[in-house]
Amino acid sequence: MVKRSRTRRTTESAWGLLLVGKILLLSALVLLILTAGVWTSWKTAQHVMLTKGREHGTMTVTACGSTTCTGPFVPEDGDGTARAKVTVDKAVTHHTGEQIPVAVEPGTDIVVRNDLAGVLHTWIPLGGALLLASMILAGGLGLRRVAWSVGLTGAGLLFAAFLAL
Repeated sequence: MVKRSRTRRTTESAWGLLLVGKILLLSALVLLILTAGVWTSWKTAQHVMLTKGREHGTMTVTACGSTTCTGPFVPEDGDGTARAKVTVDKAVTHHTGEQIPVAVEPGTDIVVRNDLAGVLHTWIPLGGALLLASMILAGGLGLRRVAWSVGLTGAGLLFAAFLAL
């Protein structure tokens, strides 16, 4: 048995450290992307999914701009105050005159759709984050099966949101 030289052993150790560093860096990047997706989605989803302390009612779409639609808000069951003008994201409405169930973000005149379509719409950033993370899992970390399941979950969430709206 021939002993390897000190230079070769040092080079192999350095290469191993680089590989461990790559795995740690890419794992941290995947975690950061997924955390950002959940955080961004939850900022809006909490108003739809948590019912305690939220005003729920119906909004009638009367006018739409380039990114938002406005209209009056009528609370359900007398819990809350009627508003002459509230704003909703244009992506969750189809046309003027439509009545949609909404929840009011506390302290604002911004509403979010309060049905399955609204819930799926609020989780769209997570779907995008899952798709992006799957690319890093497959290409950078070599976890192909995990990447496929993460990517298909993200694509399924985006597709369901598209179908529901």
